[in-house]
Amino acid sequence: MAAGVLLVLATVVIFWQVDLRRHAEERFLAVARPVNAGAVISETDVRVVRVANPSGLALIAADRRDEVVGRTAAVPLAAGSLVVSSQVGPPAWPAAGQAVIAVPVKAGRAPAGLDTGARVVVLVGPATGADAAAGTPAGSQPAAGPPRAVATVVAADADQAGGHVVDLLLAVNEAEAIASSAGDVSLVQLGPGQ
Repeated sequence: MAAGVLLVLATVVIFWQVDLRRHAEERFLAVARPVNAGAVISETDVRVVRVANPSGLALIAADRRDEVVGRTAAVPLAAGSLVVSSQVGPPAWPAAGQAVIAVPVKAGRAPAGLDTGARVVVLVGPATGADAAAGTPAGSQPAAGPPRAVATVVAADADQAGGHVVDLLLAVNEAEAIASSAGDVSLVQLGPGQ
């Protein structure tokens, strides 16, 4: 019985090594720096990498570079990711029913180190001072409450005032409500599965 187990293990190791050697010299395109959806992909946006055993992925081979450079990114491309054929072509992002908005977030109103892909609750506080007077026309009722939505962080860049400008992906109707609100935005990061 022990000899049979050893034979099976030896066979697996041999096939694994042969497969690694067969794919060791395969070269594919990877993203060298972030590219926004709809942007034209340039020579400096892609680089060549070696990948062992890319089975099951629609990776673009390095010798097909001309099929990528000069075309548009269908979705945002993250630096370091491998280029897949479905990521190149007419913009397909954001998906139908979704929108991307940029919101200013003052210092202290978002968790430190907020990363791309993080899920957040977007809260807009009530407008104050001149913003409150401008936001509610005379004779009209104020909104039922400040807008609230769940969104995904697309990008976060520091501004000169110590805060951030955060790009968020969320439903169109929620994006419109958040973008048209006059109060300060706060972000609450959600844990996995929330």
